[in-house]
Amino acid sequence: MSSHYGNLQKIRDGKRTYAITPHIPGGFLTPKTLMKIAIVAEKYNGVLKITSGQRIMITNLKEDDLSSIWNELEMEPAVKNQYSVKNVEMCPAGFCKRSKHNTIGLGMKISNAFHGVDMPNRTKIGVAGCRNACGSVYSKDIGVLTDYNGKLIISAGGSSGYHQRLANIIKSELSENEAFELVKSILDYYKEEAEFGEKLGFFIDKIGVENFRKAVINKANLEYTKENNII
Repeated sequence: MSSHYGNLQKIRDGKRTYAITPHIPGGFLTPKTLMKIAIVAEKYNGVLKITSGQRIMITNLKEDDLSSIWNELEMEPAVKNQYSVKNVEMCPAGFCKRSKHNTIGLGMKISNAFHGVDMPNRTKIGVAGCRNACGSVYSKDIGVLTDYNGKLIISAGGSSGYHQRLANIIKSELSENEAFELVKSILDYYKEEAEFGEKLGFFIDKIGVENFRKAVINKANLEYTKENNII
């Protein structure tokens, strides 16, 4: 990544093209911001790509234009450090008929508190308003989803990358405040105890799921019980 937060994409006939990805919290943006992205992309001959992380990537850019593009967008980069909380993805929740709880507010609170925070490895968080877990919550490093009764469930250790791993349920029957504190506890414990470069799922496998659950639940000052792992 260059100093202008552009990723090198292709080198064709000696010519380099770059891509940038502005930060769009939870994938929600105003029509005004969407129009600004389109206008700036058109001005600099950019190509728009909707990413899997609920963002809009602008690619096919020249390196010399990156600084001007960021200034005109007036937006922050989605990722400044690969070893950080990269994504907090959210389902439509309160706008969806299937939602059991409007998790958008909690998702934004998590995003505002933890997006960009340094971690041992890239870390993704998913937030969903029902057990359909839209946004592939069970494949995220940390998942927040709503049970049938409107209470929240926290999962951890998921990965859809080169080494696939389904997340483990850490604790259920949580309020919004309890869920937020448990997410914070998981991130803190992971940062304190894992080795640099170690994905959260690998760290959980190394120390054992039940040891991990007990540690993060106690750290969040919640009641620890040896619940069944429902995944």
